[in-house]
Amino acid sequence: MYTFKKCMVKPGDKVDLNAVDTGETCGWTKSKARTQIKRNLARIAELQEQLYVEKKRGLLIVLQAMDTGGKDGTIRTLGSAMNPAGTRVVAFKKPTAEEKAHGFLWRIRKHLPKAGEVVIFNRSHYEDVGIARVHGLVPEKELQGRYDEINEFEDALALPTQEVPEGTHVLKFFLHIGKAEQLERFRDRLDDPAKQWKLSEADFAERQHWDDYMEAYSLALSKCTTADAPWFVVPADNKWMRDLIVSQVVVDYLEGLRMKPPAPTVDVDKIRKKYFGDPPPAAKKAAVRRPFVRRPPSLRADFGLN
Repeated sequence: MYTFKKCMVKPGDKVDLNAVDTGETCGWTKSKARTQIKRNLARIAELQEQLYVEKKRGLLIVLQAMDTGGKDGTIRTLGSAMNPAGTRVVAFKKPTAEEKAHGFLWRIRKHLPKAGEVVIFNRSHYEDVGIARVHGLVPEKELQGRYDEINEFEDALALPTQEVPEGTHVLKFFLHIGKAEQLERFRDRLDDPAKQWKLSEADFAERQHWDDYMEAYSLALSKCTTADAPWFVVPADNKWMRDLIVSQVVVDYLEGLRMKPPAPTVDVDKIRKKYFGDPPPAAKKAAVRRPFVRRPPSLRADFGLN
């Protein structure tokens, strides 16, 4: 399968978002991508169920992007495959007065996955080194310390706890659109009465800081990617390419966990004999699985850390 390693930011890499082709398709066509996306979503449904019933670990998916970058669309795509019973979406807005009274990670910790749960962050703690840097909301010395705080926080998530016995796994996606593409999407909202409610004068005003945002996020992605919490820079001008990369990475990662269902709590052979006449093994129909035959190497192996 396709792991899109080209999109992965490895520890020590220096990211330059201005050098990334936001229209990159990696040789895929829209038609082939949509076919693969359907397969990926079907597999995600299976894997999320395994995660949910296993109840040993959590998965945190972080989505960052400029306005109109596709966070909501990505959530809709992933959400269409996931059982709501084991999934939560958390959208982070401007901090409230209560949140400002605590450290910047305080509100993040409140929404971490429980065992067996997938949580998707629409924006995240990276706002606190993104917009905070662009608009000078905190002193430079404090800002520099936040990168270390984030790395320590995300490293700790991988550790086993009583609540999450095998730790929380983290995947981070920067959905990268071009400045011209963003303007086109603003135009689409302007021309569609059903989407005009999304428009804000502030969104247009922030465009004058585009280069500053690219610099701020390039720095954050460079400083805060690790083997246990990697960043993926996703070329997102084409929505189908965005959904292909994100869904494929999620599939590859979850398959790499080699999850197993819990042991049954009943006597299976007794029930089989009592209610089904205990058919001989030869009469049992083999389970049919989708042809996801290759289990990709772990991300730690991809990083060369194993």
